[in-house]
Amino acid sequence: MAAIASSMALARESQRGYDDLTALFEEFLAFDRPKLINGAPDYSAPSIAGRRAGLAKLQARLNAIDPARWPVAQQVDHALVKAEMNALDFDLRVLRPWARDPAFYQTIWTEQSDTPAHEGPTHHAIIDLWQYAFPLSPPDEAKLAQQLASIPPLLKQARTNLTGNARDLWITGAGTMRQQVADLKELQSSCKCRPELLEAIRTAAVATQEFVAWLDKLAPSKTGPSGIGNAEYSWNLRNVHLVPMSWDDEVALLKRELARAHSSLKLEEQRNRGLPQLSAAATPEEYTRRANAAIAKYIAFLRDREVLTVQPYLDPAMRAHVGSFVPLERRNFFGIASHYEPMTLFAHWFHWFDHEWMRRMPHASAIRRGARLYNIWDNRSEGMATAMEEIILHAGYYDDNPRAKEIVWIMLAQRSARGLASLYAQANQFDIRQAKAFQVEWTPRGWMRPDLDLLGFEQQLYLRQPAYGTSYVTGKHLVDELIKDRAHQLGDTFTLRGFFDEFIAAGMMPTSLIRRELTAQK
Repeated sequence: MAAIASSMALARESQRGYDDLTALFEEFLAFDRPKLINGAPDYSAPSIAGRRAGLAKLQARLNAIDPARWPVAQQVDHALVKAEMNALDFDLRVLRPWARDPAFYQTIWTEQSDTPAHEGPTHHAIIDLWQYAFPLSPPDEAKLAQQLASIPPLLKQARTNLTGNARDLWITGAGTMRQQVADLKELQSSCKCRPELLEAIRTAAVATQEFVAWLDKLAPSKTGPSGIGNAEYSWNLRNVHLVPMSWDDEVALLKRELARAHSSLKLEEQRNRGLPQLSAAATPEEYTRRANAAIAKYIAFLRDREVLTVQPYLDPAMRAHVGSFVPLERRNFFGIASHYEPMTLFAHWFHWFDHEWMRRMPHASAIRRGARLYNIWDNRSEGMATAMEEIILHAGYYDDNPRAKEIVWIMLAQRSARGLASLYAQANQFDIRQAKAFQVEWTPRGWMRPDLDLLGFEQQLYLRQPAYGTSYVTGKHLVDELIKDRAHQLGDTFTLRGFFDEFIAAGMMPTSLIRRELTAQK
């Protein structure tokens, strides 16, 4: 009886402490959003100083909560809150995008990201234009006009805030803002709306144009490096993204994966030397037919081979993003792959499954529900999406189409090459021009075209958000490790479907925390 009473008391104490954690988490979410000044979020020097002081107090309160005797799942939630606070700390101390990165001030986003949230640092008043249904209703017109009104004061503030000397971030950031001008002008020409909204669009476009002109004027004076250096990179990796590795560890891993991808490609080509080469979809009709057939085959494969539990909504989630035929001269790396064999790209669309699971099966813990801040989900989201490309290869999806396996290894080589390039850029061993050249050189068959926007987009993102460029391959490595650990723990009772069920149910958080919860090991 005494043991039972002691256990019940411990449970009550644990719940009280956990309630303190959830309350602190909600307070942190509110604190994370800066106050508004003239209708725009305030990133001025006094505001940043205040945020640093306020964060230190929140961190002290978190450190005073001892989760050592809590259930493992609650300990994981505590670690997740700590990582998010570390992420803000890293932004305030090191990354400082409001001072170093003009792209931080992008407000207009025309497409939904396939990941849980926007990739890269974003301010707190972005406009997801893709969420609006056109033609707009009167309430939506009023809402959009109000949102657009924040752009001029934000960009006026940016001219004071942007004091950094990071040349590559400055130059590429100006390009991002040029795209915002184009997006606003497209909206202005296509929007059948009332004069008030048209004027708001026009005013926002003019403010952005003037901001770009200011960026261009100062560009020659920007001469400094844009990487954060190895030590800060490693701190961010371990304390924000919760990857138990350093900059050097990731270099070693990505070098190994780049070699494995190239070697596996050559071995697969040797195996397939007597088979016809793949042919690319030649018409829009052929592309659509191939894409839909691939999804039907894939969903049946996942279900019939018991790879994962297939809910009815997964098929339409994929079909909503099949894309369309792209002429050869405009076909980027991923377009080349999907026009040869759609599933070599579509396997990465585990992302769209994630969107559906997060919406339809929200986690019981408010701390894990939805997309976490500061991209700390990257090694889980991008890692599992990348892992899925190889998982279905080894599970037999391409057994009736062996040449497609070659593309899987090309995909891995490209991800390894761009990740390595991003590591060298963060260490300031490469500038962005060298990073792009490295990615092109080590992507097989010349598929990474230097004349298309994808190359610049990727290396800019990975320069802006340290740890993102490697998260595809490093995250895949962590998934491999977890499969190994669970198979070892469960022995003959291990199943792939069971693994995916528990992995997905754990929520959208760093893979190391999923491992901690599923294995009960730190």
